[in-house]
Amino acid sequence: MDKTLFIDKQEIEDESLKQELESICSDLQERGYSPIKQIAGYIISGDPGYISSFKECRSRIKKFDRTHLVEKLLSEFTKK
Repeated sequence: MDKTLFIDKQEIEDESLKQELESICSDLQERGYSPIKQIAGYIISGDPGYISSFKECRSRIKKFDRTHLVEKLLSEFTKK
């Protein structure tokens, strides 16, 4: 390997966020909850109590900055 390898830190963080959100949504659905309503309530209010503590979903989502979370969700939503 004689070439320089560039690693995009933001791309790695975004992928981590995406995977964690998918996992959280799956876990919340498993319990019968609406992940969309819980995550939306958390984003709007800032109150982590909107997210169930089932499988540590609440503590897992708190690892991410809410502003970054909104930016990434809007970015994914508006992709063409």
